Amino acid sequence: MKKILPVLSFLIIFTSGFSQEMTVTGTVTDDTGEPLIGVSVAVKGTTRGTTTDFDGKYAIDASSGDILIFSYVGFESKRLTVNTASLDVQMDPGVALENVVVVGSRNPSRTATETAVPVDVIDVSELTSQGPQINLNQILNYVAPSFSSNTQTISDGTDHVDPASLRGLGPDQVLVLINGKRRHTSSLININGTFGRGNVGTDLNAIPAAAIERIEVLRDGAAAQYGSDAIAGVINIILKKSVNELTVIATTGANFSKNAEEQTGGVDGATTNISANYGLPLGEDGGFINFTGDFDYRDDYNRMKEWEGTVFNAYNAIENVASANGYDISDLFTDIDAIKQYGAQVPYFSSELQGDIAAAGTIQDLQGILDTDVTDQELAARGLQRTDFNMRVGQSALRGGRFMANFSLPLDDNGTELYSFAGISSRAGNAAGFYRMPNEARTYTPAYINGFLPEINSKIKDRSLSAGIKGKIGEWNVDFSNTYGKNAFDYEISNTSNASMLNASPTRFDAGGFAFTQNTTNLDINRFFETVFSGLNIAFGAEHRFENYEITAGELASYAQYDVNGIPITNDSQVARTDFFGAPRPGGAQVFPGFAEANALSRDRTSIAGYFDAEADFTERFLVSFATRFENYSDFGSTINFKVATRLKVTDNLNLRAAANTGFRAPSLHQLYFNSTSTIFDNQGNPQEVGTFSNDSRVAKLLGIPKLKEETSRSISVGFTAKIPDAGISITVDGYFVAIDDRIVYTGQFQPGDNEELQLLFSQANASRAAFFANAIDTESKGLDMVITHKTLLGNNLQLKNDLSATLSQTRRVGDIKASSVLEQARQVDTYFSEESRIYLEEAVPRTKINLTNNLSGERFNIFLRNVFFGKVTEATNIIENQQEFGTKLVTDLSLGYKFTPEITFTVGANNLFDIYPDRAIEANRSSGRFDWSRRAQQFGIGGRFLFARISLKLK
Repeated sequence: MKKILPVLSFLIIFTSGFSQEMTVTGTVTDDTGEPLIGVSVAVKGTTRGTTTDFDGKYAIDASSGDILIFSYVGFESKRLTVNTASLDVQMDPGVALENVVVVGSRNPSRTATETAVPVDVIDVSELTSQGPQINLNQILNYVAPSFSSNTQTISDGTDHVDPASLRGLGPDQVLVLINGKRRHTSSLININGTFGRGNVGTDLNAIPAAAIERIEVLRDGAAAQYGSDAIAGVINIILKKSVNELTVIATTGANFSKNAEEQTGGVDGATTNISANYGLPLGEDGGFINFTGDFDYRDDYNRMKEWEGTVFNAYNAIENVASANGYDISDLFTDIDAIKQYGAQVPYFSSELQGDIAAAGTIQDLQGILDTDVTDQELAARGLQRTDFNMRVGQSALRGGRFMANFSLPLDDNGTELYSFAGISSRAGNAAGFYRMPNEARTYTPAYINGFLPEINSKIKDRSLSAGIKGKIGEWNVDFSNTYGKNAFDYEISNTSNASMLNASPTRFDAGGFAFTQNTTNLDINRFFETVFSGLNIAFGAEHRFENYEITAGELASYAQYDVNGIPITNDSQVARTDFFGAPRPGGAQVFPGFAEANALSRDRTSIAGYFDAEADFTERFLVSFATRFENYSDFGSTINFKVATRLKVTDNLNLRAAANTGFRAPSLHQLYFNSTSTIFDNQGNPQEVGTFSNDSRVAKLLGIPKLKEETSRSISVGFTAKIPDAGISITVDGYFVAIDDRIVYTGQFQPGDNEELQLLFSQANASRAAFFANAIDTESKGLDMVITHKTLLGNNLQLKNDLSATLSQTRRVGDIKASSVLEQARQVDTYFSEESRIYLEEAVPRTKINLTNNLSGERFNIFLRNVFFGKVTEATNIIENQQEFGTKLVTDLSLGYKFTPEITFTVGANNLFDIYPDRAIEANRSSGRFDWSRRAQQFGIGGRFLFARISLKLK
C-alpha cells in the first residue's frame, strides 16, 4: 500500500491539470462523395491521431482552434481549424506527400517531407498482404534504402537471429523503437564468420509483422535525441490501432530452385506463417486494445552438393571390419593383435599394406602405416556416398510464435490517456555445424562409426512490456512511461558427443546460454507554440536505464575435457585422452562447447540522461532544430552530444535540408563481459578452439589488449526533397558522412606462443587461440540515399504507385590500427585488426542497392512487381589472393492478388522469380566442396526462387 498510494496521488494530480477538450467527429470522402477508409487524422502540435473507419468516419479529441491534418495516399493533404464538434472533409485528388512521423523530430505534427533529416515511412500492412517476405528483417531488406539483413549459415546462434544494419554501419549502431520507446537488444553477440561480427543487434523477427501499421526509418545520426546506439539511425515501429476488424493472413511457400535439394533441383525450405489481428474499442473516447498473434515455421534447406575431402583412413577400415565381426572397437586402439587380425580381412588392402601391418611391432609403427587415405575404397565397402557426409549449408530450421498487444485508454474528457504495449515470443531453432568425419580425433568412432553431423538447438525467448500515461498539463504535453524487455538465448546440442568422454559421453547436452534485460523509464515534455515565429516546438525530458547481462553455465560434460582416468582436466599434471594416432580428444560438446562455470556471470549497469530539443520555424520557409543530450553511465562516466539541423523551403515544392551531429555508443555489456570457448573453422575448414576473453582478463593484459571504451562519432548530412504535384512525384536525395572514432571490433585469433602463463590460461579455457573485443580502429562512412515516389489515380478505383530507392555507401578504416606497444613489439598488429575483419567492416554487404517497386491496384485486383539490384561484395579472408569479389545481381519479385469478395483476397507470387544466385566461390574458397557460395559475404541469400500463396481474410 505504501508503494501504491504515491502512484495514485501522482495520477490524481497529473490528470487534474489537463485542459478541457471536445470530441470532433465527421466523415471523410473523396471528390465523388465516396467514403475513404484509413485516412490519417492528427491534431497539429500534439501526439493525438486516428484513422477513418470503413464508412470514412473518425472521432478525435481536440480543442477549439486546434488544427486537424488529414492525409491519404493519392490525395492532397488538408489542414482545417476546429471550431465545431462536427467536421466533414472532402479530399481532393493529388499526391499525398505528408505522412506525419514520430521519429526524427519531436514536433508532433512534423511530416516526412518537412523534416530536416531523411525519414522513410513504410506501409507494412501493404507489404505483408502483397510481398513475398513475411519476417520483418526480410521485409525491410527489400524495401528500405541502406538497410541490410540476410539469413546466415554455419554461424551458431547467428543462424537464428539475423544481423541488420543501416548505411553499412554495425547492427549495434542502429537504435530500434516501438511506438517511440526504446527496444531492448538481443542477448546474442555475433562472434562467427558473418557481417556484424562482434556486434549486438535487435532481434526484429521477435516482432510480428502483422502487428505493425508502419515503420519509420530515420537515416541520420540521432544520439543527441535518443541516446546510445543511434549513430547510424533509428527504426521506429508503429503498432496497429485498428478496432472492430479481424485480419487473418495465412502464407505458405517453398524454394522451387535449380539448386534445391543439394543442387539436384526440386523443392525445399518450406515456410508457413499464420497471423491474426483484432482490435476492440474501449470506452467512448477512442480507446482501443489491439491484439496480434502469429505462428510460423520454416524448414531447413541445403545448398551443399557433395563433400570432396577425405572421410576414412586405413584404421577406420579395420574398425569397420572388426565391428562387423562383433568386436568391441572401443578396445581396438590398444589391441595390436586385433588390429593385425582384422587388418588382414580388409579386402581392398594391398598385399604390401597387409604385409606392413603384419610386420609392425608396436602401436606407434601402426600409426604411421594406417594414417593413409582410403576414402573411395571404404565408401564402396560400406555402401555409402559422399553426399552422406554433407553439412547443412543454408537456412536453419525455425519454429516459433509471437504475440503483441497495443492498448490505449482515455481516462476522462480532459485528454488524459493510459497506454501500453507488450509482446512475447518464443522460437526454437535447429542448425547444424561441420560434419565430424570418422578420420578425425573429434569423432569417437565406437559411438559414431560413420561420423556425425552435430546440431545446435536454440531456444529464444523474448518478452517486453511498456506502460505510460500522457496528456496535457496546462499547454504542455507530458508523457511518463516505463519500458521493460528481456531476451534469453539457450543452447541444447544434440546428435553429438564429448570425444574425451569416450563411451560415457551423452549425445545431447544442455550447453547453457545467456540473457539480456533492459528497463527504461522516460519522462518526455513538449509544447508547440503556434504564435512564436511561425511555430516553435520545445521538448525536454529525462531517462533512466537499467541493463543486466547474464551467462548461464551448461552441464559439466558440455564443456569439460576428461583425462585418461575419466576425470575433468583442471591442471597440467593430468593426461588427456587421445585417439589411435595420438591426437588429443577435445573436450566439450562437439559443434558448440557449453559455457563453463568460469564463464557464468551476471553484470549490470545504469545510465541516466537528460535532453533538450528545440525546433523553430523562424518563417514558413525556414526551419532550424537543435538537440543536446547528457548521459552518464555507471561504468563509463559522462558524455554530452549535440545535433543541429535545418530545412529551407525554397518553393512550395522544393526543400533543402542539412544536419550535423555528434554521437556515441557505449560498449554493450555483451562486449564487456562475454567469455566462452567455441569451435570456429577457418577459411580452409580447419577447426580452431577459440576462446573469447574479456578485456579485463589476465590473458588480455599479457597480450596487450586494452580495456574497452565508448565509440564516438561525428556526422553530417545534406539533401533535398522535391515534389511535382501535377505528376504525382516526390523526390528525396541525401548525402551523408559519418566518422567513428575508437570503433569496437572483434579481433583476430592470438596464439599463446612460448609464454608459459598464457599456455596455462589457454589450456584452462580449453582454447588453442584467443580473441577479444577492442577499440581497434577509426572509420569513415559516406554515401548517398535517394527515394523517388510516384502515385497516381488512373480512374475507376485504379491506382498506380511506383517507388525507386537507391543507396550508395562506402565505409573505410582511416588512420593507423590502434594497437598497444605490447602488440606492436610482438608484431601482432595485423592480428589485432586483420584483413578478414576489414572486409567484414567494408565489403561484406552490398555498398550499392537499388529498389524499384511498382504496385497497380484496383477494386478487385493487385499487381506487385519489384526489382532489387544488389551491389558487389567480397569474400572475407586473410588470404589476399582468395579475396574473391562477387558481382552485382538483380532479383525480381512478383505477386498477383485477387479479391474474391470484400473480405477474402488470394495472392500468389514469387521472391527471386528468375532463380538468381550469387557468383559461385572460387576453388580456394570452396573448402573441399562445403561452400559453393560464400557464407561470409551474402548479398541476398542462397535460397533461390521462392514461390508462395497467401489468403487474407478481413472482417469488419
